[in-house]
Amino acid sequence: MYGLVEKESNLKIEDAVYDEVLEAGLGWMHELLPGQSFRILDMEGNQAVDTTFYDMADPEDHYSAVSTIVMQKNIYLTTGSILRAESGKPLLEITADKTGRHDTLGGCCSSQSNTVRYAREKRYMHNCRDSFMLQMAEHSGAGIRKRDLAPNINFFMNVPVTKEGGLKFDDGVSAPGNYVEMKALTHVMILISNCPQLNNPCNAYHPTPVRLLIWDEE
Repeated sequence: MYGLVEKESNLKIEDAVYDEVLEAGLGWMHELLPGQSFRILDMEGNQAVDTTFYDMADPEDHYSAVSTIVMQKNIYLTTGSILRAESGKPLLEITADKTGRHDTLGGCCSSQSNTVRYAREKRYMHNCRDSFMLQMAEHSGAGIRKRDLAPNINFFMNVPVTKEGGLKFDDGVSAPGNYVEMKALTHVMILISNCPQLNNPCNAYHPTPVRLLIWDEE
């Protein structure tokens, strides 16, 4: 369940057809065509990148943590993991990974979770759910709505499961320059919130930028 499967990519940054730095606290939404590869590069280390995916043939068939976990019999994601939709349809495969473990259970921070986990005065802090909804509003033509939000992946985030079955939000396990790379198995929409979280130690209380790259199929 805690297996570490690190693998380097053979893709070169200079060959990427898309290359953008996403500052901490910002959202991002972008289509990925079948066969294209997508990399999230952790520029300064231990940044949490809340990410989910939608099948563009049926945008209501979004990434499913449950389908992904059940089919791979592992609560963490790493090289070889197939990211699946609610229907069970394969959306993407992780093809390279320099960290070896990514969270599927912690979900995204929100106004409500900040209040419950930390303090009432944290309610108004910027959060990933707000970033997600802003991106969906700005890309309304994609047909993805608030009702389509579901448990997401937290790339680079360290969320151990306790012996009692609870979750802990611990120091991150990534490092500057680490990345996770995946290949689209179908036409998907990527939705990201580069987490602004200041209240838990996953990013040492210091959110940082990430680099997003896309390659065409070789």
